[in-house]
Amino acid sequence: MAFFMGIDVSTTATKALIIDPDGEVVAVASSEYAYETPRPMWAEQHPYLWWTATVDSIRRVLAESGVDPADIGGIGLTGQMHGLVLLDERGEVLRPAILWNDQRTAAECDEIRARLGKDRLIQITGNDALAGFTAPKILWVRNHEPEIFRRVRHILLPKDYVRYRLTGEFAIDKADGAGTILFDLRKRDWSAEVLNALEIDPEWLPPTFEGPQITGRVTPDAAEETGLRAGTPVVAGGGDQSAQAVGVGAVEPGVVALTLGTSGVVFASTQEPFIEPQGRLHSFCHAVPGRWHLMGVMLSAGGSLRWYRDTVAPVTDFDTLLRPAGEVSPGCEGLLFLPYLTGERTPYPDPLARGAFVGLTVRHTLAHMTRAVLEGVAFGLRDSFELMKESGLTEITQVRASGGGVRSALWRQILADVLGAELVTVNTTEGAAYGAALLAAVGAGVFPDVPSACSAVIRITGRTVPGPAARFYNEMYPLYRKLYPALQPAFQEIARLIA
Repeated sequence: MAFFMGIDVSTTATKALIIDPDGEVVAVASSEYAYETPRPMWAEQHPYLWWTATVDSIRRVLAESGVDPADIGGIGLTGQMHGLVLLDERGEVLRPAILWNDQRTAAECDEIRARLGKDRLIQITGNDALAGFTAPKILWVRNHEPEIFRRVRHILLPKDYVRYRLTGEFAIDKADGAGTILFDLRKRDWSAEVLNALEIDPEWLPPTFEGPQITGRVTPDAAEETGLRAGTPVVAGGGDQSAQAVGVGAVEPGVVALTLGTSGVVFASTQEPFIEPQGRLHSFCHAVPGRWHLMGVMLSAGGSLRWYRDTVAPVTDFDTLLRPAGEVSPGCEGLLFLPYLTGERTPYPDPLARGAFVGLTVRHTLAHMTRAVLEGVAFGLRDSFELMKESGLTEITQVRASGGGVRSALWRQILADVLGAELVTVNTTEGAAYGAALLAAVGAGVFPDVPSACSAVIRITGRTVPGPAARFYNEMYPLYRKLYPALQPAFQEIARLIA
């Protein structure tokens, strides 16, 4: 009887999960760590933290599950995307990793656009140059830390450093590779044109693999540290969002994954690469072989509700806070909320965007404001759906929702009404780590392909269909869309005054 392990190297913890051949979760263990902000807008983390946490989580999940390491048939990897890990010729870490949420590289993003041309960059990679991506981080190290850059011989992403420690092999999956914006999206591999324009040595980049492909096997040294069996295969896996999509079964065209956590992610699988001409949506390879995905990212989704609760009702639990909002009529008697509390990424890549309540009157109560936050986040997520439709993704048959925010029945109903689509929940709740374990099971031949694996183990547990309010929200949405263009000059002026 073979079991499979998924390892998720996130920004705050590394999780190890074991599933049985039927896809049931046997045990989960997680080890936390922090990241550093040595300067404003910087975010760094030492890769050794990931390895230490990986060893701890693997040992604890094996002990908790009682599974014999010899019965682990494969391991899948996932984790935070876009982070930059630099190694020297001996495989030693040269500096702390620069993370996905680091914002230091505005000048390098401009440099990339100047070297390639923005339109050409988007046509090759599917994406504009944004500070969170890997490529501008490489240029930043070259521009600001030349003594370190001279010693670079290997470039990895976070989970792939863990792969290197497990297997001794340098490798990356195609989904995470696309997230570096050094990829030719259509060819599903490194772009010689982009690497040449940015003067990045292709020898520094690892070979790329489809999600279920075996990239190496656990070495004797890693087996001794972790308690795994030497020789256990490790598959490519996927970046956290593509693995999350596998974990909820969003692997077929028309099925969209919506993750409502601190941030909000809208993820749509496609059978061919779709590119939004202005780069307002991300277009990456999927962890599913031969498939791609479009993705919109909203920076403050569940984070907006948490900020609101912590600010106006800090001693109130979320259930108590949301209950009166269910009695407020849709539209909150003309009150709208703009959820750009930490800037925005989709559809406006604007770090200066700010949040706002618009339309406040003396009639509005705490319950009105609470519901306005829920509706504003839903409208913000709809922006990604609308961009996907404009890009040619016209068929959206189902939205598979996950994350802490969808525990609220009220928020689920608002989302279904605003999006005008059926919202479903599924039996799998471990997200990316679960998807990584499924990819390992496919790589081991338990399932013929990823869609078959998802169909076999993932079940729908709840449905929320659009109700009578959907028509009203459809009329209100254009009002929401007018807020950012109207307020954007004020946001810039506010930033100038503060500076």
